Amino acid sequence: MSDVQIRDDRAVGRLEAFAGDELAGHIQYFVLESPQGALVPVHTIVEPAYEGQGVAGSLARELYGIAAREGVVVAPLCPYVVRWAERHPEEAPAADPELLRAAKDWLIAHPEGF
Repeated sequence: MSDVQIRDDRAVGRLEAFAGDELAGHIQYFVLESPQGALVPVHTIVEPAYEGQGVAGSLARELYGIAAREGVVVAPLCPYVVRWAERHPEEAPAADPELLRAAKDWLIAHPEGF
């Protein structure tokens, strides 16, 4: 979707896509500090009016772009982001299995908000 604007609201862990002033979708994520820095997407949600328009893919691409700019990795727990990464290995390097385990453990210990 070419006219979507993506904003990172790090304070609440949401990467949000807007079409004009309307929220089109978002990825909910958290920042993992250990065993290494990572952005961990947990859920991708696209509003029904924007489904099938590339919003989720734009969000996933931007999440990986943010991680690259910040020098961290993405450890995807969100099924959509996992599938997107598999289809775009040149943009989405695979996360170390140990890091994925650490991300799952963190999520289990901190389920609030997810």
